[in-house]
Amino acid sequence: MRENFDITGYFYQIGNLKCRKYLNIKKKNTKIRKPDLMVVMMNPGGSKPIDGIDNGKNEVPTIPDQTQDQIMRVMENCEFNYARILNLSDVRITPSEAFYNILTDLKEKQIPHSIFDNKREQDFKELFVKNIPTIFAWGVGKDLTELAKIAIKKIGIKNPIGIEQNDRDYAYYHPLPRNNNDQIKWVDGITKRIKTA
Repeated sequence: MRENFDITGYFYQIGNLKCRKYLNIKKKNTKIRKPDLMVVMMNPGGSKPIDGIDNGKNEVPTIPDQTQDQIMRVMENCEFNYARILNLSDVRITPSEAFYNILTDLKEKQIPHSIFDNKREQDFKELFVKNIPTIFAWGVGKDLTELAKIAIKKIGIKNPIGIEQNDRDYAYYHPLPRNNNDQIKWVDGITKRIKTA
């Protein structure tokens, strides 16, 4: 399936923090210039440019991962040509617990690591495409609530596509649950919501 897509990202650094501003997943040979699907996830995790250069000067080919495979499956099911992934935070760090552990420090130092931060208004305007299907899929970690609230308010859409945790607001299941069966269910659930929206 990966052979059907070109995956590129824009990588940069804030001090010692390795970051990714966005990721584009395009069907090979598509002619469209703007995304027809937006996806908002937690953070870029271990995402890396193929050439290993993090200089923030160009959009570069990116090593795909299993989470992106899930997005590609949805794209194929729903005949999307161009998805853009933005994140609650640009910081590339794994595992999730390591990311949660630095959130307080990022806030205290007022580092604009989120594209939904008011200091990043220009980035948001350039990269977020309105009036197209938008998947919320950042996971259900309680540490994400504050960032999720900011993102939801900034995006301002009434009917995002996502699978919400039943007993909590602002919590949308991640595309890659640990269980393979749940991974299949996530793709099927998102596909159904898009097709019936």
